[in-house]
Amino acid sequence: MKELIERLASQHKLETTAMAQLLHSAANDDATLTLLRDTAVRTAREQFGRGVYIRGLIELSSYCHRDCLYCGLRRSNRSAERYRLTQEEVLACCAEGYRLGFHTFVLQGGEDATHTDEWLVPLIRQIRTLYPDVAITLSLGERSEESYNRLREAGANRYLLRHEAANAELYDSLHPHGRGQHHRLACAEALHRAGYQVGLGMMVGVKGQTIGHLVEDLELMATMRPEMVGIGPFIPHHSTPLGIEPAGDLHLTLATIAIARLLLPGALIPSTTALATLSSTGRIEGILSGANVVMPNLSPSDVRAKYAIYENKAAWAAEAAEGLSALESELHAIGYHIDYGRGDYYD
Repeated sequence: MKELIERLASQHKLETTAMAQLLHSAANDDATLTLLRDTAVRTAREQFGRGVYIRGLIELSSYCHRDCLYCGLRRSNRSAERYRLTQEEVLACCAEGYRLGFHTFVLQGGEDATHTDEWLVPLIRQIRTLYPDVAITLSLGERSEESYNRLREAGANRYLLRHEAANAELYDSLHPHGRGQHHRLACAEALHRAGYQVGLGMMVGVKGQTIGHLVEDLELMATMRPEMVGIGPFIPHHSTPLGIEPAGDLHLTLATIAIARLLLPGALIPSTTALATLSSTGRIEGILSGANVVMPNLSPSDVRAKYAIYENKAAWAAEAAEGLSALESELHAIGYHIDYGRGDYYD
């Protein structure tokens, strides 16, 4: 495997069969996984040094009109606790985040029909006016190209839209009532046309997914070259059709992150909250696999548990905005530090 890892690190590509072989080996052999992760970390440090960027996550709403089989926010989940933040509450979160030193705000939510352009545009403009030096990231799902353009013109810089699955059959099995994988990718292309830095990504270990599917995901991202890549393990929610399925494998997730780093050396890759939820050391393990971003939670404390895409979400201590000192201590223990810059993508 050493030769494959060295080739991937130097050429930023591998043939399909070789990538599948490497991913399978790394998930099942500790020595291969260690070498792969160490190589990814070296690549990340060459690109970004030892700083880890922070993004302040503000979860706007737990309402969603979609019915994805794995998500606790799905419209068919009658037991979900629903909430919507007001614009004033969002601005209060931004004020607190800016006071703490955040220079990126991530406005995330379910696909809530009340989040029209008429609601979002004034909010984004106000954030941009109050904090001209911050990056505004949106993660609000599938919208029209006109909407993406309007939100971009209002001041948004980045958009997270995980592609979920490069394999169309797997995508449809997880989103049976959606508009299909082709439409999802068309949205990502529209975002690039609008001038956003775009984030793609997927879960690892969801029902029906194979090593071959993950290779398709990695190859898709290598072709589309997103500025951000979000990869985390599947974690079940009991009130969904996939609630009895096992969580994704930690080693396979870390291997996938490491390969993504070597395929896309300059990408901004978060060590996700799902990783921190799956394992008490998950966030650090992600950084030691080539990730260079963390997203502490800026949402009001009384709604964090209600934004339950999966269960037992890590949203406190070092995963919370108010826990930056704990995060800094964790990073220092492995030779890293918080980078308070915007963390823009540079090719």
